[in-house]
Amino acid sequence: MALLQIAEPGEDASPHQRRVAIGIDLGTTHSLVATVRSSVPEVLADDDGHVLLPSIVHYLPNNDVRIGATAQAAQADDPKNTIVSVKRLMGRSLKDIAYAENLPYDFVDAPGMVQVRTVQGVKSPVEVSAQILATLRQRAEDALLSGSVREIAGAVITVPAYFDDAQRQATKDAAKLAGLEVLRLLNEPTAAALAYGLDNAAEGIYAVYDLGGGTFDISILKLTRGVFEVLATGGDSALGGDDFDHRLFCWVLEQAQLSLLNPHDTRLLMIKARAAKEALSTRPSATIQARLSDGTWVNVTITAETFAAITRHLVQKTMVATRKALRDAKLGIEDVQGVVLVGGSTRMPTVRQAVEEFFKRAPHVDIDPDQVVAIGAAIQANQLVGNRHGDDWLLLDVIPLSLGLETMGGLVEKIIPRNSTIPTARAQEFTTYKDGQTAMAIHVVQGERELVSDCRSLARFELRGIPPMTAGAARIRVTFQVDADGLLSVSARETVSGVEASIDVKPSYGLDDEAIARMLHEGAAAARDDMNARNLREQQVDARRLIDATQTALSHDADLLDEAERARIETLLASLTQCVEGTDLNRIKQASTALASGTEEFAARRMNRSIQQALAGRRVDELAP
Repeated sequence: MALLQIAEPGEDASPHQRRVAIGIDLGTTHSLVATVRSSVPEVLADDDGHVLLPSIVHYLPNNDVRIGATAQAAQADDPKNTIVSVKRLMGRSLKDIAYAENLPYDFVDAPGMVQVRTVQGVKSPVEVSAQILATLRQRAEDALLSGSVREIAGAVITVPAYFDDAQRQATKDAAKLAGLEVLRLLNEPTAAALAYGLDNAAEGIYAVYDLGGGTFDISILKLTRGVFEVLATGGDSALGGDDFDHRLFCWVLEQAQLSLLNPHDTRLLMIKARAAKEALSTRPSATIQARLSDGTWVNVTITAETFAAITRHLVQKTMVATRKALRDAKLGIEDVQGVVLVGGSTRMPTVRQAVEEFFKRAPHVDIDPDQVVAIGAAIQANQLVGNRHGDDWLLLDVIPLSLGLETMGGLVEKIIPRNSTIPTARAQEFTTYKDGQTAMAIHVVQGERELVSDCRSLARFELRGIPPMTAGAARIRVTFQVDADGLLSVSARETVSGVEASIDVKPSYGLDDEAIARMLHEGAAAARDDMNARNLREQQVDARRLIDATQTALSHDADLLDEAERARIETLLASLTQCVEGTDLNRIKQASTALASGTEEFAARRMNRSIQQALAGRRVDELAP
């Protein structure tokens, strides 16, 4: 009789199956993936035990793509096709990118998001980011998928709190392209607070100071009995460790009296500058040495004091944003119970010292600043798929930049002010400007400035069919809705006639559905190629193993074969040896099968000899148990 499986309504009837989700920190310099196993959050490592994946993608002429550490090695040798710090390009136009003239890439300033020309064609930052996300997804699948876990239910992906709508949409597009179901986009400082709040049972007002490779965020949070409320957020989406590298690079040019460099030398010195910056976190000085392509030898030494002096203005910019966030939260420094440091760039002593002096207390560094965001994202993902992690808790995040509409004269009417808790919906009524007006153009913008020209344009649409009335008589209600990811939809409705128009804001800096569909198709084709390549390599490994085993057997026990048998085996061996380095998978399979079948009798004879040798000179009673 079959057992009846009983389950609570809405619950999985299979008690051994559980829903597993992942948290991803898509970073400027490094990226990580984490999950929650047995109620414990953990960062997942690759086969070599490394948890940090360098956020680098190298495109090769043969359509091969290298990602992570293998791509990192090509930074100096092939700078035009090795994309680093792609996060700083997400959702940006060419004019938005600081130091663009110093970057080695061949930029394509196409309408919308900037793109990069590589040996594999023009690549969007979304495509490059998708390569990184797909690598992390594969790492998670390798570590998590088993009999009790059939699929990854989804992912929470973190973004800088100060990412605008265009940058958030670009991140979501990249995740879709990488085959990930996005459960939520989570602000990085909020993710860090989740990790600290749940692990350390913290309560009170906390500041999360997040300085990564390409972005800076400051968030002021209130943690009370399981409620994580973001009171204010601020920062700079174009300020991070890369800027410290660039400042040191410029200092090297000044000291070595160098003029404009070619892309190869620029990237070489940038790599050396980053290494020196990291060394100065633990040493009083660092030396930068490099041989440029024209033979010039660069050899300069910088002290920690000098580095602190030449980068003081960058640290000060983070303090200005921190002071503003406290003002927005209507709090003073004395109200802050603790400060959490997030991001690898917070390892710089000059940064830690500035934070400690500002808040008049030593910051928390209990959790690895490189891992804390991924851990928090994993905790949130685990909750969103229905798993519990400790006590119940509620996350109240905020929108980083105000959202509004263009009104007459190119002015901005703010509908949702910055630091509003999300998800949220707000509405406001507008009217017509001219007599008999039957349509209204609606221009959605984002930013804190009063003029449309100083804000970022997000979307435009039209409301048509307004009954002709005298100016000011029509009532058009415009509603803004922001979801938990910080993404926006806008609707407009004329209250008398009921005519309505709406738009899910797909920023002009994001990708349209057609582009996403094209990339998904290309990705599927690449996945098939990748699988074929994997199958070929696996078959080649098996074939080489069979060749080695056969050659060893012949060298030791060829006397077990007569001349005809040995000749037949050597012919089969030569056939497999000849084709194993080729790309014909079926031919390698057939040759391997033929050799395996042709050596079965030989293998049996060798086994018999081995047994006879093992039993020689032994009595039966010695073999009895």
